[in-house]
Amino acid sequence: MKTSIRKLKITGLILFLLLICIPGKTFSQNYADTVEVYHITTTDKNEYSGNILMRDSSFIILKTVQFDSLIIKTEFIKSIEKIKSQQVKEDGIWLENPQAARYFWAPNGYGLKKGEAYYQNVWVLFNQISVGLTDYFSIGAGVMPTFLFGSDVVPMWLTPKFSIPIVKDKFNAGAGIMYITVAGAGSSAGLVYGLTTFGSKDKNLSIGLGYGFSENGWAKLPSINISGLVRTGPRGYLVTENYIIGESDGYVGLIMVGGRTLSKRIALDYGLALPFDSSIDRFIAIPWLGLTVPFGKIKKNQL
Repeated sequence: MKTSIRKLKITGLILFLLLICIPGKTFSQNYADTVEVYHITTTDKNEYSGNILMRDSSFIILKTVQFDSLIIKTEFIKSIEKIKSQQVKEDGIWLENPQAARYFWAPNGYGLKKGEAYYQNVWVLFNQISVGLTDYFSIGAGVMPTFLFGSDVVPMWLTPKFSIPIVKDKFNAGAGIMYITVAGAGSSAGLVYGLTTFGSKDKNLSIGLGYGFSENGWAKLPSINISGLVRTGPRGYLVTENYIIGESDGYVGLIMVGGRTLSKRIALDYGLALPFDSSIDRFIAIPWLGLTVPFGKIKKNQL
């Protein structure tokens, strides 16, 4: 029974990783390939995307797929944003991933740009804020506010990270530290890691290697992380995040599978965490629910 469960988990992970590596559908060339596309939001909360054919102080003529040419009075325009050509697909505008630098929690080779930031919450207790200090360096700080429940032991952590683009949108490298301290307990530990990411922000695979440390010294065996995501449509992703941690008498690991759903400015993560080690002989599944909210300097190309 123990061996069957382990084989089932590993087989599922292999199938997901194969899905990531299969080339996606090649879309035919559309109007975004040759001309600029803009997304217009009006004061009555309607949204339109297309090419601007004419513009003056009182109105804009927008050529859209749905309505052909549309005249919009300037007084009713709330915002105009230039859309990246990669976001325009045959089935409409695909929203950008507000947490493209991470999976459920593990980082990848992509990073935040200078001034970009986001807040992440998992099951209320897990709280982290990450900020891009430069285009290649970001830092995150987190806390579990156990003091709200009268506890004197409060876990806190820092996650500085370097992100290096090797081949734009195809191959990125990253390195960083996760440092954890437990206030009230006088203990601390951490992980130093490096990783590589293959693929774009919408479809990639990351392989990472790290060494843990504590007051007792460095771990003798490395920790391995294999994670990936695949875009499934305008608002959705499949996500997996997996760990193998070697120990002197065996190993422990974690397989996480689930999805990400995007709204206008929020990402909702959900899935199952499946822990395993050399002593577990039964199936265990822990639900995961997380929320990501971007803030800070949101870079947009305004008209």
